Amino acid sequence: MASAIVGSMVITLSGPLGSGKTTLVRALLRARGVAGAITSPSYSLVEHYAVSSLYFYHIDLYRFTHSSEWETSGLAECFRDDAICLVEWPERALDRLPTPDVQLFLSYPERPPGRELRLVALTSRGERCGRALRTAMTPGA
Repeated sequence: MASAIVGSMVITLSGPLGSGKTTLVRALLRARGVAGAITSPSYSLVEHYAVSSLYFYHIDLYRFTHSSEWETSGLAECFRDDAICLVEWPERALDRLPTPDVQLFLSYPERPPGRELRLVALTSRGERCGRALRTAMTPGA
């Protein structure tokens, strides 16, 4: 899926604590060539990574208690043509975020171990990500 991500995309990640949102972001960033430390932005709200001519913004809205906090956070500046925004806990500011290209929903399966991932594509760019993910998950692909 990482290879299908292009500039100005918005990808949201939803799921309970510990479901793997940050781990998934870390895997996407590693696949795109980020070599250094990839930390959770739970306290800083945003971490950024430059890859070639793109910027990846890993945003975590967990600490938001009301969507109005978006207005003073300065995070709107991250949503640019040369950036990809990966947003954890989007439901904390859903009425303020741009429409995502991809919504990822992580959950615990009824029968552990592991996690379940559901991808919802809301744009044609999101659909390309979905196809790339399905191809990668197909045995023998």
